[in-house]
Amino acid sequence: MSSAYTNAMSQLDKAAAVMKLDPNMHETLRYPNRVVHVNIPVTMDDGSVKVFQGFRSQFNNALGVYKGGIRYHWNVSEDEVKALSFWMMVKCAAVNIPMGGGKGGVIVNPKELSEGEIERLSRGYVQGVWRNIGSDKDVPAPDVYTTPQIMGWMRDEYEKLVGHEDPGVITGKSIENGGSEARSYSTAQGGVYCTIELAKKLGLQPEETTVAVQGFGNAGSHMAKILSGLGYKIVAVTDSKGGAMNREGLDVAAVEAHKAETRSVSGAPGTEAISNDEILHLDVDILVPAALENVITAENAAGVQAKAVVELANGPTTPEADEILKEKGIVVVPDVLANAGGVTVSYFEWDQNVKGEHWSEEDVLTKLEKIMVSAFTEIWETKEQHSIDMRTAAFVKAIERVSEAMK
Repeated sequence: MSSAYTNAMSQLDKAAAVMKLDPNMHETLRYPNRVVHVNIPVTMDDGSVKVFQGFRSQFNNALGVYKGGIRYHWNVSEDEVKALSFWMMVKCAAVNIPMGGGKGGVIVNPKELSEGEIERLSRGYVQGVWRNIGSDKDVPAPDVYTTPQIMGWMRDEYEKLVGHEDPGVITGKSIENGGSEARSYSTAQGGVYCTIELAKKLGLQPEETTVAVQGFGNAGSHMAKILSGLGYKIVAVTDSKGGAMNREGLDVAAVEAHKAETRSVSGAPGTEAISNDEILHLDVDILVPAALENVITAENAAGVQAKAVVELANGPTTPEADEILKEKGIVVVPDVLANAGGVTVSYFEWDQNVKGEHWSEEDVLTKLEKIMVSAFTEIWETKEQHSIDMRTAAFVKAIERVSEAMK
């Protein structure tokens, strides 16, 4: 399996070739500005000390302060956070918000830790990186297995260390702790705005459009719910334990209730079982991978039957799979556009914090829609202009902005 960073660099190379990027600029953009490594000793509940390894990659801040989540996962690696920080740079630039690319992570299985241990780990991480973050430098946010509660502990620890309030140091906070309205479902909402624009381009009417969602976590479940409310037909959803399908369309609220009760969508009333592999090959109009990276690969891409793929997860399609989907004429709305609603509302949160404002949910959604629709339109036009896929078009737009700023 090629590494995430190798994948990211092959995407950069592809865009650089299309836009005839200056070779010196191309070389500079292959490396992050810095990667901070921290070792975090945590006193466990039984009194023993365990040391966890953490990272913060700061890729590029030509357009604004570094921005990007912190994930707690057993597979976190330096390679992964470097790739994710590169994609964050591209994502912010693709939707034209004034922020750069950063990403952090700790190698840990949070399911094995108590709440107290997670709090001590979170504060320990900030003790390691606090000199490198701040609302004027680098603004972290939640990611895989991190929550608004964890962001609250991190903000608190940071403010203790610097000795003053800085609500904009971290986004994805709870509303009462300075968070933004709509942040909890903003990734999905951004994906919905992209799906609506895509349906227009493909001449699809919502009530005739079938959708399958792989990954029924925060982003995937919200996306299924919002699209269903707009009349789209959600025919299948899966989570890590299994899946539920109904060709006539699922009752998304009922599936969600079933998951709340049993911790899986599998076995929801009135549905048949479907696996995470099978959902990728369903004959639907739109496939939404909303779970993990590298799920559409060279091995299974030929079996994808959807007209379009809307990537709500980060990096769900490998570069080899991209080529296969392109040959099959399947439109891929790439992660750096489709899931940029999350970072856009994070930017709004930071903006509100820095200005001491709090916007209404309606204001947030109005601003988000404007940014997402405008980015979708620009990237679609770039795709048509160069006869390239949407991912490469998004990278071309982003790299244009970053390299201009760097000059």
